[in-house]
Amino acid sequence: MKRAVVFPGQGTVGGEITGAARDAVLDYVGDGGVPYQLSVFASSVDLLYRLREAGIEADVVAGHSLGEYAAAHAAGSLGLADGVRLVAERDRLMNEAAHENRGGMVALIGADPEEVARATEEADGTVVAANFNTPRQTVVSGEMGALEEVTEGLRGRKVRLQVAGAFHSPLMAGAAREMERLLDAVRFEEPERPMVGATDGALLTTAGEVREALRNQMLSPVRWVAVVERLLDLGVREIFEAGEDGTLTRMLRDFKRKDVEGRTAKEVLA
Repeated sequence: MKRAVVFPGQGTVGGEITGAARDAVLDYVGDGGVPYQLSVFASSVDLLYRLREAGIEADVVAGHSLGEYAAAHAAGSLGLADGVRLVAERDRLMNEAAHENRGGMVALIGADPEEVARATEEADGTVVAANFNTPRQTVVSGEMGALEEVTEGLRGRKVRLQVAGAFHSPLMAGAAREMERLLDAVRFEEPERPMVGATDGALLTTAGEVREALRNQMLSPVRWVAVVERLLDLGVREIFEAGEDGTLTRMLRDFKRKDVEGRTAKEVLA
């Protein structure tokens, strides 16, 4: 497997949407505004289609958090209309949970991931290590007071993320239960190409495994380090990011692998 296409999650921006992706979004929202998560999903799907038109076909796919919905579609497991509806509902449910259970997320740059995880386990209040993005970037998520307690005692640069709530933490439990119900009502097809799950780096090759990955993701940490390591173990040497601002491509630099090339869709399509 030489080529992977990967999809970013929350924190990136939604860009221009054209063609089938745009039609699917308009069919769902009508004259209403496009929810943020749906704009990211549809933009990623649009870039996926344009990469395919340019001759870039993925041997394997993966997505970071929200990006797993676009990855499931790219794998051939999740239909576009179902993906649009699920992501729009995910946006609504997570915003409601964030309003009811106030919290936030902080990225720690240069801190040891094991020290970060240990600090969250020892802290008072609700706080978890939510994203293991690179060997030198870990994100914590939870209640504001607990976030301050954890980050004060750790080395590295602290960056508060501009997100609506404490994603991938127990504060999202209510939203996660509702998403499980919605996912159980959707038909998933057997994947045409494998997908690497973001919660553990497992290779997903059946419809049931893809559904289960989406069921578990909202309360589980994103282990992007494990995803990248699995892609490398599979022999991937070209990684294309179907996203607007190159977040995952920049993170790839922290892995210091000169034998792997990361490019954004915009670079390829320019």
